[in-house]
Amino acid sequence: MPEENAANKLFLPRKNGDLFIIAGPCSAESEKQVIETAEQISECKKVKVFRAGIWKPRTSPGTFEGIGEPAFEWLRKVKKETGLLTTTEAATPEHIEICLKNRDALDIIWIGARTTANPFSVQALADALKEVDIPVLIKNPLNPDIKLWAGAIERFQKAGIKNIGVIHRGFYPFENINLRNLPKWELAIEIKSLFPDIPLINDPSHIAGKREYIKNIAQKALDLNFDGLMIETHINPDVALSDAQQQLTPSDLNTLLKNLKFRKSTSNDTEFTDILEQYRDQIDSIDFQLIELLNKRMKITEDIGKYKLKNNVSIFQLKRWLDISKTRQDFGKTLGIDNQFIKRILQLVHRESIRLQSNIMNKNKKN
Repeated sequence: MPEENAANKLFLPRKNGDLFIIAGPCSAESEKQVIETAEQISECKKVKVFRAGIWKPRTSPGTFEGIGEPAFEWLRKVKKETGLLTTTEAATPEHIEICLKNRDALDIIWIGARTTANPFSVQALADALKEVDIPVLIKNPLNPDIKLWAGAIERFQKAGIKNIGVIHRGFYPFENINLRNLPKWELAIEIKSLFPDIPLINDPSHIAGKREYIKNIAQKALDLNFDGLMIETHINPDVALSDAQQQLTPSDLNTLLKNLKFRKSTSNDTEFTDILEQYRDQIDSIDFQLIELLNKRMKITEDIGKYKLKNNVSIFQLKRWLDISKTRQDFGKTLGIDNQFIKRILQLVHRESIRLQSNIMNKNKKN
């Protein structure tokens, strides 16, 4: 059985190849299902934490919403028989109270995406955990709102929670896509930039929605230097009471982890470091040149705005914008640059140009 507060060690700065791997079923459905899944997962030495939802926030009433407090006895047996640490989701102060009452069965609490989206709920949970020595993992909110995610982290920090991790489980898509949730990797990178000392864990199961996509998503996370993975694993996924299509068997989990390429976060090789530094020097030089060119462009944009004002011409010129968009994308294509990338850059530049010219027009109105 793990020593008291052993989970805290997982939040120490990781060494190369030492990842935070969490696995287990979406829901704790029965004692047999939980114990058998945990026993088989424990054979994979990379996995340190067993996850299982005891309370399940479901979209529709009448579906399986979890076993509740009796399932803690199953987690207790998991710890005793496998040595794995355990984690479950808590969504209300009442859940927190029950978790703490069963502290010997639970090592880590995670906060779900629906809860993270509500600052009132997050604050209530943070208050319930004030000064408690238990690690907390915080999933991103359903919508791609970096401030909500960061705010949830800060609320638990102010409550005195010393060991916090974040889970990137993707964001609700407003259009039909092949994945269950949009990864929006840039937001995961941004949260890591805001909180560099907090472990960033990827949940490929919820991003994928289907087993066949999990490997590629997990590998992408490792390539981006994530600190760990949370992968839903069930002894018999086809009969799972929730999220059946996105859960792996323990055997498939073991195969997945063996086939993933675990990257080092850095290298101590002097030649590698020297060459990488040369590349970075080139990038730095190009970036500053880009900024200088953007500055020149914006000064010309301001001149155009003044000229339009003088001649009483509107700011937005559709024909000109369509021409810029097409010719620049065509040119980018000849260089092998992705069209969507060029399009996004042009939209940002055009938006700033509109803002600058609008300021000129509005300033004239005031005068």
